Amino acid sequence: MKRCRWCVNGNGMLTFSFYFCLLLFLGFVLKITFFVSFRIPTDSMQPTLQPGDNILVNKSIMGARIFNIWGAAEEKEVEIYRLPGIGKVKRNDVLVFHYPYPLKNDSLSMHLLKYYVKRCIALPGDTMGIRKGHYYIKGINEPIGNIEAQKRIEKLQKENARGIVMDTYPWDKYIDWTIQNFGPLHVPARGQMVVMDSTAVKLYRNLIEWEQKEKLTFQGKKVFLGDSLIQKYCFQENYYFMGGDYMENSKDSRYWGLLPEPYIVGVATRIWKSVDKSTGKIRWDRVMKKIE
Repeated sequence: MKRCRWCVNGNGMLTFSFYFCLLLFLGFVLKITFFVSFRIPTDSMQPTLQPGDNILVNKSIMGARIFNIWGAAEEKEVEIYRLPGIGKVKRNDVLVFHYPYPLKNDSLSMHLLKYYVKRCIALPGDTMGIRKGHYYIKGINEPIGNIEAQKRIEKLQKENARGIVMDTYPWDKYIDWTIQNFGPLHVPARGQMVVMDSTAVKLYRNLIEWEQKEKLTFQGKKVFLGDSLIQKYCFQENYYFMGGDYMENSKDSRYWGLLPEPYIVGVATRIWKSVDKSTGKIRWDRVMKKIE
C-alpha cells in the first residue's frame, strides 16, 4: 500500500519543526549558561578592545546568573543567584558587567541594558591603590592593568589635563584622592569585617546601603544603620575594582567605586568579529584574537 504524499510531507514538516525548535532551545541554553556576545561601542579599553569589536563572553567561569529578568527590566530590585562556575576571576581578566550606578551616583542598581567592559584590577580581599599613576596591590608583585597608560597618567599635569577628570571616588575633599594618587583602599570580600568610622562611611556607604536596604549615617562620632548603632560591619558580597585600559577616557572604579560580584556577566575571552566603524570593513587581523 502506497503512503500518500501528504502524509510523507506532513511527517517531514513535523521532523523539521522538531529539530528547528530543538536548535532554538539549545541556542537559548547556550546563551543563558555558557556564552554571550557584546559589541564594543567606545575606546575606553583601547588598545585591547577597539570600537566595532564583537567579543565572546564566557559565563561558565564564574557561573551563569539566574534572576527575574522581567523584574530587572522594570528596574526593580531582584535577587540574583549564580550557578556553580568552573573557575575564578583573576587580576587582569577583562569582565563584562552591569554598570552599578545607572540611575543615581550614590545608589547601586542594575540596569538590564547598560553594560560596561573593563579590566579587573583588584579582587575581593585585596588592598589596592594608585601611586604616581600606577596601580599597586599590597603584597602582590605583578603588572596590573595597562602599563603604558599608567606611565602617561604619571606624567599628567593638572594644567594640561585637557578635560581629564583628576579627582576620584569617594569625591571627598578630606580624603582627596586623584587618578595619580589613590588609596589605599581595601576591596571587601564576603565575610570580612570593617570598623565603622567616618572614613569607612565615606568609602563603603553605597555598598552597605545596597546590601542592607537601609540608610547609613554618621552622627557625631557614631555610625547608624537605619536606627541601629553599629561599630563594625560584615560584608555579605564580594567586590572588585575595575579599570579601563585607556585610562584618560575611562569611566571606571576610580570614579564610581567598587563593583558587586552579582553584577558581573562573565569573562571576555575572544574577539570573534571586528568591524571598522569608519569604513564598515572587517578587520580580519582581529578576528578570533584572544583577549589578554
